[in-house]
Amino acid sequence: MLQQSSLGEDLSFQGFIEEAQKDYEQTQRDLKEIDILIKQSTAEVERLAQRNAQVSSYAKQLETNFETLPRQDIKEAYEALNDVQVRLYTMRGQLEKLQSDQRNLERLAEFQRRLVDMAGYGSLPSVGGRRGGTPEQPNVIRVIQTEEAVRQSLVRKMHDSVASSISNFILQAEICQRFFDVNPDRARAELNALKNSAGTTFNHVKDFIFDLRPMMLDDLGVVPTLRRYVESFQEKNGIPVPITVTGVERRLESHIEVTIFRNVQELLTNALTHAQASQIHVSLDLAPDHVTAVVEDNGSGFNVDDALNHSSNRTIGLTTLRERTEMLGGTLSIQSSVGQGTRVEFVIPIDDAESIY
Repeated sequence: MLQQSSLGEDLSFQGFIEEAQKDYEQTQRDLKEIDILIKQSTAEVERLAQRNAQVSSYAKQLETNFETLPRQDIKEAYEALNDVQVRLYTMRGQLEKLQSDQRNLERLAEFQRRLVDMAGYGSLPSVGGRRGGTPEQPNVIRVIQTEEAVRQSLVRKMHDSVASSISNFILQAEICQRFFDVNPDRARAELNALKNSAGTTFNHVKDFIFDLRPMMLDDLGVVPTLRRYVESFQEKNGIPVPITVTGVERRLESHIEVTIFRNVQELLTNALTHAQASQIHVSLDLAPDHVTAVVEDNGSGFNVDDALNHSSNRTIGLTTLRERTEMLGGTLSIQSSVGQGTRVEFVIPIDDAESIY
C-alpha cells in the first residue's frame, strides 16, 4: 500500500511538472505575440504622430486666411485635427498597456522558470511571457476584455461629446477674435453660441464624471445615489424607470455599495442598449443580513444559455457582474427569453460589521 501511494504521488508530481513546463512554453509563444503587437503599435503611434504634426501645420496655415475661407472648410480641418489627436491618444494608451502587460508577463514567466528548475525538471531559459492554459486564464481574459470595453466606451464618449465640443470651441473662439473689431454683431452672435456650447459640454462632463464615479456615493450612500442615477437615466432616455426600496436604508461598506451601484448601472445600460426596453423597473431590498437587487425590463430578451456561450459586450458584462458578485459571496441569476424581457437578480450577503448606521 505504501509503495502504491508513493508511486501515485510520483505520478501526480510528474504530471504537475509537465503541466508547468507546458505553461512555460505557452508563455514563450504569448510573449512573441505581444512583442509583435508592441512593434505594430509603436509603428502606428509614430505614423499618427507624423499625421498629427501635418494636420496641425495645415490648421495653422488656415488661420492666416481665416476671413476668406468658408467656415465649413475650417470646421473640417479642426475636426480632422481632433480625430487624429484622439486616435493618437488611444493608440498611445494601447501601447502603454501592452508594455505594462509585457513586464507583468515577464515576471510571471521568471516565476514559472524557477518553479520548474526547483522541481528538478531541468533548466529553462530565462525569458518573460504569460502563463497559458491555466484554469484562471478564462477569468483573466474576461477581466481584460471588460477593461478594454470600458476604455473603448470612455473614448467614444470623450470623442463624441467633449472632444468634438472643444474643437468647436476653438473654431468659435477664432471667429469671435476675427470679427470682434470688424463685425461686432457677428462676434456677439458667436459668443452667444460659444456660451451655449459651453453649457452643453459642462453638462456632458458632469454626466461623464457621474458615470465614472459619482461623488455622492461616498457622501450619501448607495440608495440616494441610485435614486439620483435612475432619475437622470429617465430624463436622458425618455423611458419610465420606477425604483422601489424596501428594508432599512443605511450605509454599507464602500466595496458593497460600489458593487451594488455598478451592477445596477450595467443592467440599466444593457436593458436600454441591447434589449431596447421601453420600461425598466429597479427594486432594492436591504435586509438585515443581505441586499437583494432586481432589474426587470420589457425588452427583446435573449436565450441565456446561448448568450453566455458566445462572447459579446452583453455577455462579457453579465459574466463580469456575476463574478464581481460571487467574489463578495453573493449570487446572480438571469431569467430571460426572446421577446419576453429580462429579469436579473443579485444577492449580496452582509453582516453588522458591514452596516454603518
